[in-house]
Amino acid sequence: MTEPIVIIGGGMAAGNAAVELRENGYDGELVVFAGESHPPYERPPLSKDYLGGRAEAEDAYLKPAEWYGEHDVDLRTGMFVESIHLDDHVVATADGRQPYSRLLIATGAQPRTLPLASTGELEVVYLRSLDSARHLRERIVDGTRLLVVGGGWIGMEVAATARGLGAEVTLVEPAEQPLLKALGPEVGQRLADVHRKHGVDLRTSTSVESLQGRRAVLDDGSELEVDLVLVGIGAAPDDGLARSAGLDVDNGILVDAGLRTSHPDVFAAGDVANHAHPLLKERVRVEHWQNAVSQGKAVAHALMGEDVSFDELPSFFSDQYDLGLEYFGHPGAAGSDSVRIEPGSSGEDSLVAWWHRGDTLVAAMHINEWDRSKELAERVRQGS
Repeated sequence: MTEPIVIIGGGMAAGNAAVELRENGYDGELVVFAGESHPPYERPPLSKDYLGGRAEAEDAYLKPAEWYGEHDVDLRTGMFVESIHLDDHVVATADGRQPYSRLLIATGAQPRTLPLASTGELEVVYLRSLDSARHLRERIVDGTRLLVVGGGWIGMEVAATARGLGAEVTLVEPAEQPLLKALGPEVGQRLADVHRKHGVDLRTSTSVESLQGRRAVLDDGSELEVDLVLVGIGAAPDDGLARSAGLDVDNGILVDAGLRTSHPDVFAAGDVANHAHPLLKERVRVEHWQNAVSQGKAVAHALMGEDVSFDELPSFFSDQYDLGLEYFGHPGAAGSDSVRIEPGSSGEDSLVAWWHRGDTLVAAMHINEWDRSKELAERVRQGS
């Protein structure tokens, strides 16, 4: 009897792979180790609708919990894989050993941390899981004095949601502008202005030096009285299992264009996969929802033995206040050397931005110009 396909992970890449397998004719045994106590779920609502009380935990689930049993998917929640034994085609958990014919590793990423410890009066939290979002949702209420450390996507989205809940928000970012690495100074400045307009005390070129009681001491010598500290300084690929197993790892699990690792029967997808992109001609590791969804679907076909070449253009979205942002492209290691910003037609903060390297269009973004999404994606893919 053929051993099952085994999937490690409980996010969008893992969940979509399982669904795609069942919906495309794979009727063999399928085992999913989700790790957390929930069925596979999406993470964008954690910093937005779920945190803001506009959605419940079940709304984030890819499929209702009962779907897995109804489709003969052996979903094992609350169970972590402890090791992978490549030569034996086995994964090991606290409950024993599970053989596999082919294996998908979709373990995602984990928050990068700071050496800031909670005090007896002040808690330091990170946002990555549904359980951590539930805890944060309970803590942020009208009047909460929230300190957000980090002006990346998580920090900016939580700041916007917290302001909507009536919290007093201070955000500190060591760079000159928020989202500087992702969007550059021009667009970063515009988003900073939006947050300040909504009442966020946004302090750039500033870091937290220490926490003392309920006080946060900043590196400019100022002090803040706060009730809660959220650290959002990015994420690192959760590739420890793969590394220990002997797979090739470098800023994530190295996979080819078909999402296959250095072992022919092991694949990786989502945030943990460092992918040899056939269109961009370089390795790309993307920590965004759309990539996890699309790679999860694509890798399902690879797991069934089909030839796969994943060439989807990286893209991501963000919602902050009444602004919806959508970005297409990947400037890569070479970056861009110019940006052109056009005013949009959907309000004072709407815009379209184009990033070029020489004459080549490498990325584009809009704010609240949703009817132009397809145009932007196609033009970046064409490079002009």
